[in-house]
Amino acid sequence: MSASGVRRPSVKDVAREAGVSFQTVSRVLNGGSRVAESTRQRVLEVAAELGYRRNDNARALVMQRSMTIGVIADGSPRYGPVSTLAAVEKAARDAGYNAFVTTMSNPSPDDAIQAFHEFSKRAVEGIVVIAPRMPIADVVRAVPVTVPVVLLAPGETSHDKFTVFFEDQELGARLATRHLIDLGHREIVHLAGSQDWLDGQVRLRGWQSELAAANLPAPAVQYGRWTGDSAYDIGRKLLAEGLPSAVFVASDLMALGFMRALYEAGVSVPRDISIVGFDDNEFAPQTFPPLTTVRQSFGVVGERCMEILLGLVRGTPVDVTPAVPQLVVRQSTAPAR
Repeated sequence: MSASGVRRPSVKDVAREAGVSFQTVSRVLNGGSRVAESTRQRVLEVAAELGYRRNDNARALVMQRSMTIGVIADGSPRYGPVSTLAAVEKAARDAGYNAFVTTMSNPSPDDAIQAFHEFSKRAVEGIVVIAPRMPIADVVRAVPVTVPVVLLAPGETSHDKFTVFFEDQELGARLATRHLIDLGHREIVHLAGSQDWLDGQVRLRGWQSELAAANLPAPAVQYGRWTGDSAYDIGRKLLAEGLPSAVFVASDLMALGFMRALYEAGVSVPRDISIVGFDDNEFAPQTFPPLTTVRQSFGVVGERCMEILLGLVRGTPVDVTPAVPQLVVRQSTAPAR
């Protein structure tokens, strides 16, 4: 009964109205795959018409499971970590799980131990660690855990204590660099992100690898700090020293700051210099000119992360093949002059 005294519709009510078995309804509502798409849609439509709502607390008691995962994030306001956290939380909800999130801005072994202790009190079934920076990945290795752990850490490898998954950002950097090479550019500078970030390291490595594969020299790396201001300063510096033919920038926000310096100096993009960013931030199509960039599939990362974690929880095989980014070509790149 609800608080108003009206009986809530049950799974059996949905099954009867949809003309299917109780087991079929259960499979649909729990995300099972062995159901025809037409049947799935019918069950979901009937559930919506009846106002059926799954009682996750009762389900957890019956299954003796908490239906909760723990998530560790570093609290960064940057686009990538924030988007990854949002994607993981949504994927957890879609799978019927609650996500208990804790942040470790300045991670230490004590911080990690405390976080895992809090997770233990909530009987989490697994833990996702979003580790864009080296310190988080390092402290996780040092803490004993008793539940499956998925570490979202680009370029890292799995360990006996955790399973690593990531989007192949090194490939993304290679796609960006190859695009510029294919346009005829031979002097391609990299404006790198902070190198205490795994993202910054793998994007730098991808640029280096693609230039080496094309037998092109790697110009001096220009190190930024993921901020538009740092990229603006680098733009002013390169204007004074002499601009290259093309630049691969490690984030869209830095690309925006770099382009501002060029605009103030009267340099035309892409007539005078081609620029590729990384992330496909929502403002990337709105820059002038619209920014060619590498799109990260944060939704896919969140979904795959939960698939892997639930597979580890259930003891079933998991696929940790990295997600594949996509090059999005817009108007900030053009053939070399």
